[in-house]
Amino acid sequence: MKKWQYSLAVALWLSAASTVAHGESYPNKPITLVATAAPGGVVDLLARQLGQRLGKIWGQQVVVENKPGASNQIGAAFVANSAPDGYTLLVSPEATFVVNPWLYKILPYDPVKDFVPISGLISISQSLITHPSVPARDMKELIEFAKKKPGELNYGTFGVGSTGHLNMEMLQIATGMKLVAVHYKGATPALTDVIAGHIQMMFISTSSAIQPSKAGRVNLLAVGSSKRLARVPDIPTVAEAGLPDFKAVSWFGLFAPRDTPRDIVAK
Repeated sequence: MKKWQYSLAVALWLSAASTVAHGESYPNKPITLVATAAPGGVVDLLARQLGQRLGKIWGQQVVVENKPGASNQIGAAFVANSAPDGYTLLVSPEATFVVNPWLYKILPYDPVKDFVPISGLISISQSLITHPSVPARDMKELIEFAKKKPGELNYGTFGVGSTGHLNMEMLQIATGMKLVAVHYKGATPALTDVIAGHIQMMFISTSSAIQPSKAGRVNLLAVGSSKRLARVPDIPTVAEAGLPDFKAVSWFGLFAPRDTPRDIVAK
């Protein structure tokens, strides 16, 4: 065997041995799941459910750390700059990777180069809710009411460029409504202000809208899915209100910092 062949063989063997070592020893200490939104929202609940399942499977503690703000940039940048050892992972919505690059000239992370995608997690629909003080019981009435008061009604978002923001902007373009955006660090603070009547409406995950709707604290006007949902079969879709191409959905994923060993990502 030539010297270069021997050296290559040794390098490959060492690489394989390192890979096995990573896979066999991981995880041997607590793991942190960074959620890019405030406690109580979909990102937070998803991270906590995922952490509980992983903790049971691996026999290790999985801690959820909330780092909301700046349209997911704070949490994403934190994970991007973390050690690529599998012990700091990111749970975040699509806006972090798909929307932010179009809204911000400078990001504190590279959405393509700084992360390794591990897995898609869920895709959810969003629903349009209003405070009961808004005299509209369906989409048609809301559109008519809002057009009579251009610029007077506020809606909440869970960050500039979030799906809750963009979906409402698309709705305004499609209907001619003129609303005022109020941005929050997460869906839960925005929902709290809708319930309190500080803002009049928002798009929020359907699962988050159901309970306050049943309690009469908000009105659930329409779901953003392509068809009615089994959990709320009596609630029409936005498309049924005369906007056939309108959808309000979000997806969420799990990511690791770049250069995280492949066997850890696979595990």
